[in-house]
Amino acid sequence: MSSVSSQPQFRYTQPPSKVLHLRNLPWECTEEELIELGKPFGKVVNTKCNVGANRNQAFIEFAELNQAIAMISYYASSSEPAQVRGKTVYLQYSNRQEIVNNKTIADVAGNVLLVTIEGNDARLVSIDVLHLVFSAFGFVHKITTFEKTAGFQALVQFSDAETATSAKDALDGRSIPRYLIPELGPCSLKITYSAHTDLSVKFQSHRSRDYTNPLLPVAPSAIDASGQISVGLDGKKLEPESNVLLASIENMQYAVTLDVLHMVFSAFGPVLKIAMFDKNGGVQALIQYPDVQTSVVAKEALEGHSIYEGGFCK
Repeated sequence: MSSVSSQPQFRYTQPPSKVLHLRNLPWECTEEELIELGKPFGKVVNTKCNVGANRNQAFIEFAELNQAIAMISYYASSSEPAQVRGKTVYLQYSNRQEIVNNKTIADVAGNVLLVTIEGNDARLVSIDVLHLVFSAFGFVHKITTFEKTAGFQALVQFSDAETATSAKDALDGRSIPRYLIPELGPCSLKITYSAHTDLSVKFQSHRSRDYTNPLLPVAPSAIDASGQISVGLDGKKLEPESNVLLASIENMQYAVTLDVLHMVFSAFGPVLKIAMFDKNGGVQALIQYPDVQTSVVAKEALEGHSIYEGGFCK
């Protein structure tokens, strides 16, 4: 994912740890290459490579905390990025203090995550916000939400354990971005693996979604005042209005950059943030405006139109 905020900010989003999280590695990266990358900064005591849906992420664990800090500090200030086989590698502190290769039965990696949303407004976090957060790591098949004694929880199903692990490692202990929940207080995520492998979703509702089955009926309970799901006169589901737009770009005959998107969307008002990412073989972007009204105007004006004449980059 590239964004206006650039990569350096990404390196400082976690408190220091002996374990570093590496992204954008060659998919066939080996343990020896990880050790070689970390060797100048200290003793590498453990590694875990080929993590994530694209097998392009990894973890390095140093013997001492100051060794991990030295590696992060060096590349954060260096004009030469960390590289493996010519590919730029992005670093951040992991939210773990050690790499555990032998999981206990209760922590066996699976394709379904159990997510506990913590915060005073946790139960007001919509299923659409959860979908946006977890879709950054791969295609989300299904989501169900519920309340238990532990609080407001969700089950998030991915296609495989590798994708789920990537999402868990990146999001566990982190907060939902405030621009996705501007009207709510801080909400953080506590994530473990679930024993489920395939969630049962019989209706699309404000409690559950099956993103693999667009023909699934909408539950009557979803048509309520919450605004999380509503149905138009044509019987189709209407999306809740938000100050953040999700744009999918089709027929990519020309390159679309952050600058191009900023130029297109800023015609309707000030653009606060833009983030681009690849999903399901296509290019998508999140565009944040300061208010809902501006995003509604931009959506109505741009949806279905093309950036370039001839129907290119629709």
